[in-house]
Amino acid sequence: MRHLLFLAHRVPYPPDKGEKIRAYHALIHLAQRFKVHLGCFADDPDDLNHLPHLQEICETVRVVSLSRRQGLARALRGFASGSSLSEQYFRDAAMTRWASEIMRRFCPQSIYVFSSAMAPYALPYASSQRVILDMVDVDSEKWRVYSGKSSWPMSLIYARESRTLLAFERSAALAFDRCLFVSMAEAESFLRLVPEAADRVGHYDNGVDLVHFDPARSYANPFHANCEAIVFVGTMNYRPNIEAAEWFARDIFPRIRASRPAAEFWIVGADPASRVTRLSRLAGVRVTGRVEDVRPYLAHSACVVTPLQIAHGVQNKVLEAMAMSKPVVATPEAAEGISAVAGEELLIAETPSAFADAVMSVLSGGGFGLGRRARKRVESDHQWSRNLQVLDDLLGEHVSDESALSHETVANALPR
Repeated sequence: MRHLLFLAHRVPYPPDKGEKIRAYHALIHLAQRFKVHLGCFADDPDDLNHLPHLQEICETVRVVSLSRRQGLARALRGFASGSSLSEQYFRDAAMTRWASEIMRRFCPQSIYVFSSAMAPYALPYASSQRVILDMVDVDSEKWRVYSGKSSWPMSLIYARESRTLLAFERSAALAFDRCLFVSMAEAESFLRLVPEAADRVGHYDNGVDLVHFDPARSYANPFHANCEAIVFVGTMNYRPNIEAAEWFARDIFPRIRASRPAAEFWIVGADPASRVTRLSRLAGVRVTGRVEDVRPYLAHSACVVTPLQIAHGVQNKVLEAMAMSKPVVATPEAAEGISAVAGEELLIAETPSAFADAVMSVLSGGGFGLGRRARKRVESDHQWSRNLQVLDDLLGEHVSDESALSHETVANALPR
């Protein structure tokens, strides 16, 4: 069984947020085919509690603790030297030494890099090892959008980050064997910026754990009787989620509430910023903070909304709601990269009035069959086992009886 070095900018467990979900499923998939050596950063002390789980899956695990202060200090030094903040934030001598030791001791022929921030650790080996960079999203484009939506001086800082990060993304894509993205749309977006990388760029779609997100299971109702719950799920200290919650709560929800007084807007997710917490002062708005399990909130919701105005790649929150057979109303940005048919498998709305009308249509029964069709769509197009076969083709490794983890081990590794 061959060895593989897996580099990730976050501890990829538990798979409870977008940046961890894709990394974790890729890790599980590759651990069936390789002896995986995992190197990653932990910026949350709770992440260290999950080391035993990762050690069951991987041959070796190295987690480097990263404080926000350390990262920012490195980023500022990088700012002075002209490099991108994102690249320098994750620069660490201990991780460099560990990667070098793994390459010396085990000679892995393949390296899987999750996030462009980890690319520097693989660059020294690009000429001798097969390196796959899963960039996921075009992060430089996110900073460009931030720049356009921010005032001075942050607009200048974000614009600089967009330029310097794009230059780094370009060099990484051209150095490695393959650069992957979360959707065809995201890959095409990158190629418009870096057309010279056309022969190296590909994608694989995100999936959903269809056993975990199963609408046929029984879930305790977290809402009070007669509540028409409109649910938005996300990590609530993330700028796009904060702005989405504010836009819906202030510009859309009052229109719904005026016609349907039983409607409530539930913001479900960890680490709500103060801007989000303040929304609970508005009539009918509820902010939960971290919850043990989002599935009860999805299962008993009347409608799930994803009112993101800044979004790149694929929104796992949309896929999970669809997997739970819920009617979803999304902005065009939030629906990007998802192969659902608008009007048949989810509803798309762009303006406050159109968004409110779509939600009220669902609350009035107009979404009949929408959730059932949504579930079928993710069953068809968003199964991890099928989508991750792209990695098998790129790395030339398929499961055999001699090399694979047992089905029981893999099943136990997935969250329930």
